Amino acid sequence: MAFKPFDLTGKVALVTGGNGGIGLGMAEGLAAAGAKVAIWGQNPEKNAKAEAVLKGYGVDVLVQKVDVADEAAIVAGVAEVIEKLGRLDFCAANAGIGGGAPFDEMTTEKWRRVTTVNLDAVFWTFREAVKHMIERSEAGDPGGSLVATSSTSAIHGAPRNEAYASTKGAVLSLVRGLAVEYARHGIRANSILPGWIATDMTAGLQAWDKFNERAIGRVPMRRWGEGEDFSGIAVYLASDASKFHTGDSFVIDGGYTIF
Repeated sequence: MAFKPFDLTGKVALVTGGNGGIGLGMAEGLAAAGAKVAIWGQNPEKNAKAEAVLKGYGVDVLVQKVDVADEAAIVAGVAEVIEKLGRLDFCAANAGIGGGAPFDEMTTEKWRRVTTVNLDAVFWTFREAVKHMIERSEAGDPGGSLVATSSTSAIHGAPRNEAYASTKGAVLSLVRGLAVEYARHGIRANSILPGWIATDMTAGLQAWDKFNERAIGRVPMRRWGEGEDFSGIAVYLASDASKFHTGDSFVIDGGYTIF
């Protein structure tokens, strides 16, 4: 049989925050390549719409209402993916929230909320995925791919958004550690750093003319990023095409960071 590096037939993927934006873009790419896909989201209407879109690719789809701020919910959610879809090959920790506020007015409660959703949830999700992948490896079926959605805020100044940026910087270090620790099991770990992307989180900025002029006007590609811009990188990182690629950080920002 000819080698098909981007064929995901037989693979199972989980995308947290997969009912819209970057997450749905990733999930669509994975489904189009043949993977069975599980997505997590808390909005029933968005979940239903995403499910319909993904089922249009003719693959098995599992939609779960999981609160990523709840460790027990994450443990149960990953277990359900494995039980209902048979395995877990690709795990994208993509769910996240913003934390915009002047730093001197940031409350501890808000800081903890952002770090719980954007960092603790990544830890819990990857921990459960890795347990399964190691078990498979020890049974003679090595491999797996972990992907964390970071942000360009992790590598440049993010005024009024220090809580968010801190979590996004932290996941870069987490991913590099995982890449080294679990390489012997064939498990890869990588990060994606989106730039200015049109999602629910950036809705206010999208409607702000001055921001569009000064920030988006600086993007060499002269536009906001879209969820579909992340479908290709998801397929690459889930597929055998990236089986020797680990510990890396992929900046996807239309050239904003280098300009």
